[in-house]
Amino acid sequence: MAAALPISGLTAWQGLFDHARLTTGQTVLIHGAAGGVGSLAVQLAREVGARVIGTGRADDRDVALGLGAQTFLDLDADDLQHVGEVDVVFDVVGGDILRRSTELVRPGGTLVTIAMPPTVQPTDGRAIFFVVEPDRARLTDLAQRLRTGRLNPIVGAVRPLSETASAFARHRRTPGKTIIQVADEQATQHS
Repeated sequence: MAAALPISGLTAWQGLFDHARLTTGQTVLIHGAAGGVGSLAVQLAREVGARVIGTGRADDRDVALGLGAQTFLDLDADDLQHVGEVDVVFDVVGGDILRRSTELVRPGGTLVTIAMPPTVQPTDGRAIFFVVEPDRARLTDLAQRLRTGRLNPIVGAVRPLSETASAFARHRRTPGKTIIQVADEQATQHS
């Protein structure tokens, strides 16, 4: 569990709070709500009292709603425009989803993405692309949330080091965070 937290947890925190400045009572649309970063973003946004709309594939619906999203949209079947205006869009998908999401940001709102620099800006809003920064104090806070059960990373798969390339292949879709196990479990048990 702890291996799923550092980069994903810091990315979710920095996107929602450092860049988008999400606060209580605001509405946030989180793309990839059942993924490694998105699942943590859903939980953190709910914890501060935001209204959370999650998106993903149909198979992700129960996971996203179980994490605290009040509404879920299937990106393959539902019309993204039915969301209405939101204060924050947190994007981990990019491409056409990112482009269409700019229209959903209300005046004064923010679109934050880790997928790619946005080519379109929201009307009267901000669009921010960022790469996660190390933050020891925030990581300590996130680890404490994990220990107390306030934050639950989703581990989608644990794969051996020898399968690293195939574990992250574009065609492979695993909900949650994929963990690469570097140490051989049997060697560790016999040491």
